[in-house]
This record gives sequence, structure tokens and C-alpha cells, in this order.
Amino acid sequence: MADVRLGISWQPVIRKSDGPLYLAIADAIAADISEGRLSEGMRLPPQRTLAEALGIDFTTVSRAYNEAQHRGLVEGRVGQGTYVKTRRIRTGSTPAGGLIDMSMNLPPLFDDPMLAARLWDDMAALQADHGLELLMRYQPPGGTLHNRAAGAAWLKPRLGEVPAERVLIAAGAQGALLATLGSLTKAGDMICAEAITYPGLRALAAHLGIRLHGLAMDREGLLPEAFEELCAKQTPKALYCNPTLHNPTTTTLSLERRQAIVTIARRHDVAIIEDDAYGALPVSTPRPLAALAPDLVYYVGGLAKCLSPALRIAYLVVPDSRSSVRVEGAIRATVGMASPLAAAIATRWIEDGTADAVLAAIRRETAARQRIVSELLPAGVAQTHPHAFHAWLQLPPPWTRGELSARLQAAGISVVASDAFALGAPPEAVRLGLGAAAGQAELRRSLLVINDLIGRPPAASSFVV
Repeated sequence: MADVRLGISWQPVIRKSDGPLYLAIADAIAADISEGRLSEGMRLPPQRTLAEALGIDFTTVSRAYNEAQHRGLVEGRVGQGTYVKTRRIRTGSTPAGGLIDMSMNLPPLFDDPMLAARLWDDMAALQADHGLELLMRYQPPGGTLHNRAAGAAWLKPRLGEVPAERVLIAAGAQGALLATLGSLTKAGDMICAEAITYPGLRALAAHLGIRLHGLAMDREGLLPEAFEELCAKQTPKALYCNPTLHNPTTTTLSLERRQAIVTIARRHDVAIIEDDAYGALPVSTPRPLAALAPDLVYYVGGLAKCLSPALRIAYLVVPDSRSSVRVEGAIRATVGMASPLAAAIATRWIEDGTADAVLAAIRRETAARQRIVSELLPAGVAQTHPHAFHAWLQLPPPWTRGELSARLQAAGISVVASDAFALGAPPEAVRLGLGAAAGQAELRRSLLVINDLIGRPPAASSFVV
């Protein structure tokens, strides 16, 4: 709304009941940009002029403009005023034919230019908060207390109150697993995991000389009785599991199974390593194992799937101070420390609400992509979950995983066959990563190819001369 008498090109519609006035003005700027009433490059009214028009003090308008600038909505130009920020959005190139690499399990790109700009602006603001010390000083192997407290706050919706002293900053989930396994096991020891498990665990076990034993699963996840049977016969050093949106099958363990697993582990004195890479994605899930048995569980809460793969930051919650010392020593001996710069970015995003906004955007885009999966892939073939950005394709006979993977590769689509995950005989299945597509249209084109292929017998889609 404009006030012609005062020569104002734009005036927000606010009510004093909307809360702090400066936030209400910043919210109005965001809303009017989103709805097209404020266009890129448009000059906002001078702060004193807008204050007079609204009948409020100059300081309130100044705070509002500063808040809008912090959100990446506007920019101040010296001697010229405040302008709606111009968005320069770079888009990734689309492979020939519009098909994609579905072998990587990435969070989907969300279409929110203002949120994307906010991410970059927050990173730029670190200079004012931390100065040169952030770039030129080492930090403790387990992270600063400030960053650990931010990790505890991020995990609070799932774990409840966790003392910052039990939270360590690791170089991604893989770094957290390396430190945990290094503190719990030695070469030749045996740990157990789901029979279909995370390939990164297999790689670490091979690197450390640890034996892996696969535990039977069904369509609802790990079978507690298989864990009980192993513990009765042997002595595993730890159980590794991925109980929420399991990679690759997308299963989520029920609360009853989680309680049974904790009971068995406690009875046989077996540590649990809970990889909760996807735990933040569902709006609600059964309580994590670490909430059921905090004295027994090493909890890995990575940010790669729910915030940003580029940060390579994971929060590792350990059972007590003794285990904290051991794991921190393992971090020191292997990677030295997680990147202080990445940890500081994560902390800022968590504390100012940016992390929650990104998580919400990832959830929205994931839900939209899952609707495409439900539309295009047969329900009996595609095992997935509304909050997962991967799907487990269980192939109808006579298709085999090798043949389908080869046909898709020829069509320009990469998937991961079950061999990468299996600790025993691999099933005829492949994993589809839904987040790698640059957009929903690209994903739709690739899923149509997959659907056409599995809808016919292999021989009908073969052309060899």
C-alpha cells in the first residue's frame, strides 16, 4: 500500500497485535516480495519517511530493515537507500535426455530463492560474529561447548534434554562412525547390523578389520529375535542399526521392536550405535533408541540428509563422560577435529531458525516427489515412505537387479543394486535416490522410464543384434 501524500512507494499493512513491530514489518516485506507487490531492485521508502507514515519511531523501522537484510530480502546501498535484493539463481545442467543419476541419496533441491539467499547471507555474517579466530585457530577435537550446545538443541525434539558435554562434533556421520567404532572395537572383533545395511559401514568395517554379521529383517525392519539369537551364541561388540527410514529399505522400527532391542542389548551388555541420518525428516517417529537407553547408545545425528551435505557435520551423543573421553581421543587420532567453519555455520543456522526453515522446505519437496513415486511406480514394487527421499524397488520376476541396472544405465539412469547393501545373499532389488533430480519434472521423466521397463519382461525391452 502506498501513501501518495508522503510520496511513499510502499507501505506495509501491519497491526500492533502482530507482535514486535520490527518483526511485523520484516514479515510484511517478505510477504509482499513473495506475492509480487515488491519487485526485485525496487527501492524501499527512507526509514524516517516510513516511520512518520506508520506513526512509529525511527529505531523500529531501522531494526525492521536490518532484520530484512539479515533474512536476505533487501540490501543497503551506501548513499542510495535500501533495495529489494536481486536474486541470481544458478541452476544445474540437465543431463542429455533429461535423465538423472539416482545412485546418490541426496536431499532434494527446494525452490525457495529467499531461503537460499538466507543460507548464504548467514555464512557471510560469520565474519562479524567470529572474526579471524574462526579461520586461524584450532578447536577441541569434540568441538566447542557453544557448538555442542547447539547440537543438543537441534536434537532436543528427538532426544529430549541432553547435556552439551555428551555431544561431540564429528566430521559427518562417517567421521562419527569411525570414531565410535575406533573406541569400541579392535581388528578381529565382530559387530552386527541389519542384513541390508549402509554401505559406509561395510567400508569402515573392511578398513578397520572388523567382522560384520547380518541380522535378519522383514518388511518392518530388524527382527529382535535374530539379535537375541546371535547374542546367545556369540559376543558382538556392538549393534549398528538405522531404525528410522532405514537406508535403503525405508522401514521404520516400531516402538515395540526398539524396546525389545534395548532389552536384549542391556541383557547381553552390547553397545548400540544408532545411525539416525533420516530421523529429523518425519514429523513424528517412535522414540530413538538413545532416548530409551541413553546409557547404552551411541547416537549419530548427521546433518547431511536434513540440512546440508556440504557441511559434513554430525552430532555424536555418547552415553557418559568416560565414553566421551574415549571417542574424543579417536576423533583426535583420525581427523583431528571437524571443520570449525562448518560447525559455526551449522550453529548459526540452528540458533536463528534457518535450519528449521530448510528442514521444512526439504520435507515439502520430499512429499511432492513421493506423490510422483506413488503415481508412477507400482505400490507392490516400490517400498518407500512419505518422508523419505529414497525408494527400495523390489523387482518382479523375471527381472534381476543386474539386468535392470544395466538397462537403466543404457538409458542414462544410474541406480544402486542391492549388492552394495547386503551382508549376505543380495535380494533382487535396487535403491532409487529421489533427491538428485534438479526438479520434479526431471524426476517424473526418469520414473516413467523405470516404470516402462519393469512393466514388461526383460526380453521384450531388449534389442541386441
